[in-house]
Amino acid sequence: MIVEPRVESYIAALWASPDPVLAAMEALAERRRFPIVGRHAGALLGLLARCIGARRVLELGSGYGYSALWFARAMPEDGKVICSDLSADNRDLAMGYFRTAGLATRIDFRVGDGLAIAREQPPGGFDIVFNDIDKEDYPASVEAVVPLLRSGGLFITDNTLWKGKVAEDGAADETTEAVRAFNKMVFSRPDLESIIFPIRDGLTLCRKK
Repeated sequence: MIVEPRVESYIAALWASPDPVLAAMEALAERRRFPIVGRHAGALLGLLARCIGARRVLELGSGYGYSALWFARAMPEDGKVICSDLSADNRDLAMGYFRTAGLATRIDFRVGDGLAIAREQPPGGFDIVFNDIDKEDYPASVEAVVPLLRSGGLFITDNTLWKGKVAEDGAADETTEAVRAFNKMVFSRPDLESIIFPIRDGLTLCRKK
């Protein structure tokens, strides 16, 4: 997290009554030290989905479904979030949360490699693709994802400031270099409009022209 903790706490306090399913997922993340996007970024994801009227979302790296829950709640009843994760245990855990929230019918959770699943999807079929796979695979995600989006669709990627290391001259580890390469790629593409939100660990938002 790169945002000043007091600011994060202030923003979190603006939600008067925490949703019980989200609160349970957040508590589990804290106990297990499992990385989730958090409530601030999750609320932004849901708002973006509503703003463009998203009905089809693909997630690359869903964990146990925290970000997917925000997307699913922002969509109409016939909307669908295709989730992906390498862990069958995460899938089972996620589906339990989705059932509790009454959203299981909006979820198609597939166990497997996110990029491989993306490459199986038809072009132009998604309103949003959310990217949270291993950071070393971020550069490869660009060519896999952009063709999947409709015109006006959103490619959203988490952890793109990578604890602030992307701005440190001395940081040259493989992961940091991969995140830097990804950001350079999406900002240089003429078919994308891109911006980085400095929320939590950074969200890169790209709109396909």
